[in-house]
Amino acid sequence: MRFPRTMISAGAAIVSLALVLAGCGSSGDDNDSGSDTGTGTLKLWHYESANGAMGKAWDKAIEVFKTEHPGVTVQFERKAFEQIQQNASMILASDQAPDLMEYNKGNATAGLLSSKGLLTDLSDEVAKRGWDKVLSPSLQTTARYDDKGVMGSGNWFGVPNYGEYVMVYYNKALFKQYGVAVPKTLDEMTAAMDTFVAKKVTPLGMAGAEYPAGQLYYELALSKADRSFVDNYQLYKGSVDFKADPLKYGADTFRDWVQKGYISKQSASLKAEDMGTAFIAGKTPMIVSGSWWYGRFATEIKKFDWGTFLFPGNKLNAGSSGNLWVVPEQSKNKKLAYDFIDITMRPEIQTIMANNGGVPVKADLAKVTDPKNKELIANFDAITKADGLAFYPDWPVPGYYDVLVAGGQSLINGSKNPDQVLAELGKAYDQGVQEIKNG
Repeated sequence: MRFPRTMISAGAAIVSLALVLAGCGSSGDDNDSGSDTGTGTLKLWHYESANGAMGKAWDKAIEVFKTEHPGVTVQFERKAFEQIQQNASMILASDQAPDLMEYNKGNATAGLLSSKGLLTDLSDEVAKRGWDKVLSPSLQTTARYDDKGVMGSGNWFGVPNYGEYVMVYYNKALFKQYGVAVPKTLDEMTAAMDTFVAKKVTPLGMAGAEYPAGQLYYELALSKADRSFVDNYQLYKGSVDFKADPLKYGADTFRDWVQKGYISKQSASLKAEDMGTAFIAGKTPMIVSGSWWYGRFATEIKKFDWGTFLFPGNKLNAGSSGNLWVVPEQSKNKKLAYDFIDITMRPEIQTIMANNGGVPVKADLAKVTDPKNKELIANFDAITKADGLAFYPDWPVPGYYDVLVAGGQSLINGSKNPDQVLAELGKAYDQGVQEIKNG
């Protein structure tokens, strides 16, 4: 999930596409012959920050790739998430598509592109290189899609090389200052937030303009959910009632938390970056967000101690494999793309990720030195072993992220009540599922 995407008009999309294509350029020397001879160009796009765990690991992977492919030029571009998310279909249908790209996983994203024939079927390569032996069944869910783009079965259209999950980040200094203990249940969580509110401190950072609000709504719903709900919601194995729990509980409780002052009403217009930087600055006791922040927090937080805990009491948590390496069908150097993916799966690259706050799928844990990093990985392992990954709330249908963001903003600013928000979420969900089922 992560992930932010905002609605744009068709005209704006065309303008954005022009900017993306202008930014990527074309070296003019990309062709299939380079793939087999060790020459040519690998055009690689991803949107991880340079100081994040994945960014650092993949920078090293580029170095290794260059050493092992001395005749190949790596044309790497770091893109904005929104830039890729909003324009992926148009980019990948053009002759300007990269050879390899990081892309968000799920029915509404990678699944949609695979159903349009825009992604390369990687099944043979996965078997040949043994990537399926590295990835657990729960991590494979987001890599495989059927002919309608529904995840969990069918061919491989992407390869993840890390995991991710949503947790609570907390400022240990503020917890100590106000005498708050780490909560182990949802009741203890609300009691802790009451303590902060009584001291005129807003306990929970939020960003209504992007994904964090939807993730909190989903975590609250998951506190009352079981695996059958997740299968129904994400994989269409049964009907989903938006007028009943667990989704009703999620929306009702979210709005209740706003009214009690746990969440600022001013956060409706904030983006995830605003929430994250406020936490880095030591202004926020807690945020509920994903492991993708971990490496950045470890690098940038210098003035206070911080930690994490799983959402109190939940057996299910938002999370999945990480984003996918996808090879566009229009890729001119597919073999080079496969070689690069393979390098990112190596233990030495995975261990770099682990030592910088990432959640690897194949690290040498004996070489992970930081206790916090070990805890991060151990918590993810505990979730996966308990079949506790519940994916993300925006995944089920294309375009659903925008509906979730609008709903979260309405719950924060009070422009709509929970029942109204749920009605809109339910309508968009039902329409999207029907469209997918109808092909």
